Amino acid sequence: MINVSVEVEQYDCPFVHASDSHEVAFSSVHCDAGPDRTEVRWVAEAADRAALESGLGAVRDHDGVAEYELFSKVDNVAKFRTVVGPTAAMDVVQSHDGYITGPFYAEHGTETWHVGFDEPDDADGALAALDRNHEYDVVGRDDTDDAELHRLVQNAGAAMTLIEGCRDLSDVERETLEAAVSDGYYENPRDATLGTLADRFGVSKPAVSKNLRRGEQKMIQRVIDAIEDLE
Repeated sequence: MINVSVEVEQYDCPFVHASDSHEVAFSSVHCDAGPDRTEVRWVAEAADRAALESGLGAVRDHDGVAEYELFSKVDNVAKFRTVVGPTAAMDVVQSHDGYITGPFYAEHGTETWHVGFDEPDDADGALAALDRNHEYDVVGRDDTDDAELHRLVQNAGAAMTLIEGCRDLSDVERETLEAAVSDGYYENPRDATLGTLADRFGVSKPAVSKNLRRGEQKMIQRVIDAIEDLE
């Protein structure tokens, strides 16, 4: 199996068009792709409520959108479903026996795809065909053998456990942990101290220590849970 991650500009895509014209980004959470139609559930996040409204309107009114259903809209985030026809670039992928392996992400007029092919020749042929009429960049390519693919599937639960641990962190805990790592707090010898971290965030040393401990506790527990999933 060949996994290819591609950043592609395709202006017959409603989400590329909307993200290029408005300060809004789209992330797919579920995709059911067929030869004639693709049903996708999306999360849209915008710079503010006005940008969200204009971005959603651009998607809803696009000629390529056959169905649009809004599920929720809170502040600058919305969840919705669309049914769209095939774009020219996706036609190329599917005509070379390619298939979707991961979420779509559209922002600033560019969409990131994760697509798979069973044979290297299919992947190479699809990329060559895309090159004739589309602007794109390959940002990642992995050739995965069957044994490795089996291990990836087996360990998907452990990976999700770690992802959920990251989501459990508050913004303050995440920012404090990121700063501690980047500043060298965990190096030996340390390049940062509680004092330097406290100065960076404008809080007391006990406060930054508490944020670190809380973040560490959440992540360490998730790591232990993930190790158990691997075993």
